[in-house]
Amino acid sequence: MTRIRKAIFPVAGLGTRFLPATKAMPKEMLPVVDRPLIQHVVDEAQQAGIEHLIFVTGRNKGVIEDHFDRQFELELTLMERGKKAELALLSEVLPEAGTVSFTRQQSPLGLGHAIWCARELVGNEPFALLLPDVLVQNPRGCLAQMMDACSNLEDNANIIAVEEVPQSRVHMYGVVGVGAAKGKAFAITKMVEKPKAAEAPSNLTITGRYILQSEIFALLEKQAAGTGGEIQLTDAMVMLSRTQPFYGFKFEGRSFDCGSKIGFLTANVAYALQRADIAPEFRSELRGLLGEK
Repeated sequence: MTRIRKAIFPVAGLGTRFLPATKAMPKEMLPVVDRPLIQHVVDEAQQAGIEHLIFVTGRNKGVIEDHFDRQFELELTLMERGKKAELALLSEVLPEAGTVSFTRQQSPLGLGHAIWCARELVGNEPFALLLPDVLVQNPRGCLAQMMDACSNLEDNANIIAVEEVPQSRVHMYGVVGVGAAKGKAFAITKMVEKPKAAEAPSNLTITGRYILQSEIFALLEKQAAGTGGEIQLTDAMVMLSRTQPFYGFKFEGRSFDCGSKIGFLTANVAYALQRADIAPEFRSELRGLLGEK
């Protein structure tokens, strides 16, 4: 497959499940330990070799753009106070000049529409799509694993990260049908959005990481509104699967749905317990809260 250089991050959502916290702050800027949610996802993309970060924003999302820019007053203050470690940290998360683009989704017309808004920035090449609501905890990252799997696939292949969920929860997700294996991936025979448990083709659900061909944009442009009155990405992928191969990939690691309160809180605990600098004390505090010795 052609090398993947660009990634889209749809960050235009309203974050209503986290009100009132998200009234003035984008949900993507909520911290998981000490890094914003969107920073964790960008780190994963850069680790996989992504060179150009494309953010699809909405109103009141300017703080995301500011986060990926320099803050001269803060840097000057840190420099004057000799805070070298903090200055190094800011430098570490700052993308190189010219590697970040922002475009606006003026109306909340769904994930499919948000992706279509980035069409001119992507151009005619395959791209990665990372949903910032989803964190995948693994040293290599989910996207890097997907890139490895792509090496054995056709040049026009599309690949979707999937994971198993209990059958009782398949109605909450997009679900795929499982075909023949090809390397570490498998052919997708079907894609269904939020099926009834008895009608689901498997218990493998789509998990917020995609590598897609640019032909998806032409389909999204003509895509009629689907579930919830929004332009659904899954509907366009079903159409594209009639002319291009789609593969599923079961990644290693654990995902956290940070669009839900439980998923977000669980992610904070899981990521904190991985941090050598705070894990021992944090573990002790958790035991105290749980009444354990």
